[in-house]
Amino acid sequence: MDEEKLEQQSTEESELIQPENELPPATWEELSPEMKGYAGKAGWNSLMPVQAMTIPYVLAKRDLMVQSRTGSGKTGAYLLPSLQRIRKEEADCQVLVVAPTRELALQIEEEAGKMTRDSGIRSAVVYGGAGYAKQQEELPGAQIVIGTPGRLLDFLMRGTLKLGKLRVLVLDEADRMLSMGFYPDMCRLKRYLPQKYNGYLFSATFPQRVLNLAGQFLEKPEFLSLSKDNVHVKEILHLYTPVPVMEKDRSLVRILETESPDSVIVFCNMKTTVHYVSVVLKRFGFEAEELSADLPQKKREELIARLKEGRLRILVATDIAARGIDIPALNMVVQYEPPEEQELYIHRAGRTGRAGAAGTSVSLVSPGEKVKLTMIAKAYNIDMKELPLPSEEEVEKAISGRLLNNLEQMARDLDLLQKERSARFLPLARTISSTEEGVNLLAVLFDRYYQDRIMEGSGDYSPKVEKEKPRRGEGGGRGRRRKK
Repeated sequence: MDEEKLEQQSTEESELIQPENELPPATWEELSPEMKGYAGKAGWNSLMPVQAMTIPYVLAKRDLMVQSRTGSGKTGAYLLPSLQRIRKEEADCQVLVVAPTRELALQIEEEAGKMTRDSGIRSAVVYGGAGYAKQQEELPGAQIVIGTPGRLLDFLMRGTLKLGKLRVLVLDEADRMLSMGFYPDMCRLKRYLPQKYNGYLFSATFPQRVLNLAGQFLEKPEFLSLSKDNVHVKEILHLYTPVPVMEKDRSLVRILETESPDSVIVFCNMKTTVHYVSVVLKRFGFEAEELSADLPQKKREELIARLKEGRLRILVATDIAARGIDIPALNMVVQYEPPEEQELYIHRAGRTGRAGAAGTSVSLVSPGEKVKLTMIAKAYNIDMKELPLPSEEEVEKAISGRLLNNLEQMARDLDLLQKERSARFLPLARTISSTEEGVNLLAVLFDRYYQDRIMEGSGDYSPKVEKEKPRRGEGGGRGRRRKK
């Protein structure tokens, strides 16, 4: 028990992990006048830790994976040194930043626009769910291109965007960029990358899947990890979400829709609750199975095997699943209600974050349960952070983004005959989209498509693509440990 308890404590001191042949952090005083000028236009007069640590490696042209929390200044950590590497006389894409969402892409482009104002460097942003014409006009002559994978791929396939002069590739929120939803498009995008460039992955967490795939986009990637003043490789993030007592089931659905974990165990105290929760999730289109003491041992083993192999996305279980089950790929645990015994919290949370991967434990707490969770956190010295309940608007953005991404992927895969066949429905699409009744019909069609193509199966909502052998490094990061 003591060993596992210590393993879960997110507040314990961690070892610092730096790349081999580490470089000293950059200082504001050492920056070139040009870099200070870029930073000054963005309103900076000093460097944040992730910027100071990362800049030397980008300038030294060393591929790097950087773990840094949201809001730590990572955008500046890759933009500022990348600007220094741009040749202004070349009106070609030299820096490509790939982001998972329209909102993040626009945020990065805004920062790039501030830094490059009156500098002779142009940036452009492209993203799905918007018209092509205006975005296409912005691409010629842009030295920095920021975009979502699907829309970037559209322009690459059309020949509007070319990457022959690319020097720097950045995958922002790399854990999402290499997730099931985006990986097929990332594989296709990789075919357009030149032989030589420098690659950088930035993420708040680095699940084992991302570490394994990094070598497909980076050359002998090294690892640098920051978390406040500490550096982590393996970490369980302990979160709690305050929820209304009568809306806990809908709150669970909102969190799963917005967070979209690849695999998750939802823990409940009673088998009746397990059954209720699994039914609710199924009614909302999730593939969920239930596990309790009533289930025969053979069936239990079958469910665990499916979860391990990625053939089952959600397992709703009593605490029978809290001990002795090792699922390295499990990236989230949801505690639907605090456990009846404090020690069980540790066992539940310990199902995620295995084998050196990052994991997340989310506890749903009604007002009456908050005191119980506070006592657990105090007993085990756990740093609990609040995860606000996603709004309906946030849920709508999340599911709409997945739907558009999938539809755009499907459209790209159509052959000439299939395009001709689908064109027969263009008049109908224009007609029904112009009336309220027609919009309702489209919503029904979208929901059915979402359930059939995105929610069913193991959560893989992407068209299948052929597996490719990595063209660049072998994956994983090289680094050495240094005491704080």
